[in-house]
Amino acid sequence: MNIFRLAGDMTHLASVLVLLLKIHTIKSCSGVSLKTQELYALVFATRYLDIFTDFVSLYNTVMKLIFLGSSFSIVWYMRHHSIVRRSYNKDQDTFRRFFLVLPCLLLALLINENFTFKEVMWTFSLYLEAVAILPQLVLLQRTRNIDNLTGQYVFFLGAYRGLYILNWVYRYFTEPHYVHWIPWISGLVQTLLYADFFYYYFDSWKNNKNLQLPA
Repeated sequence: MNIFRLAGDMTHLASVLVLLLKIHTIKSCSGVSLKTQELYALVFATRYLDIFTDFVSLYNTVMKLIFLGSSFSIVWYMRHHSIVRRSYNKDQDTFRRFFLVLPCLLLALLINENFTFKEVMWTFSLYLEAVAILPQLVLLQRTRNIDNLTGQYVFFLGAYRGLYILNWVYRYFTEPHYVHWIPWISGLVQTLLYADFFYYYFDSWKNNKNLQLPA
């Protein structure tokens, strides 16, 4: 494992911890898209089908369990916790997940590295993760004022994927025959979706003002 992969994993973990901190400490999920969280739960559920059959390393297994457990716990809190669910912006979080899930599934059936159930589900998870942030970004545009923890959560998510791209570049030049077009293109699309958010995030930090996305 290289430094870019490790930094990417830790940044991804930081995004989850920031969101859990907001939910557990403030007892609020205001500004957080339940649609995005449910999509991420689906991403991890379909990606880690091999968690009990293919052992890679203790680190790998622990990270899989963390992301699976945290994603489903966040969904549970937002849907069922008596206090947290009251702060959910249901009227503004109206992005239709069907328009993301179905195209990603069809694309995974058509374009994959090996036509097996696990491989198609893994490919589906890559395609879906690339666009799963869209409901969250749309919600942030509608709510306009973004609190610090929500802004940091989205920033860490985008930074994690950016670091993974650096990991792929590093491995391309240091490992023979390392070519994986599906995760590369999916990761690039995912990173580009954050470009607008990153601009306004750094602008708000530079000018010491509240983070706002244009409607």
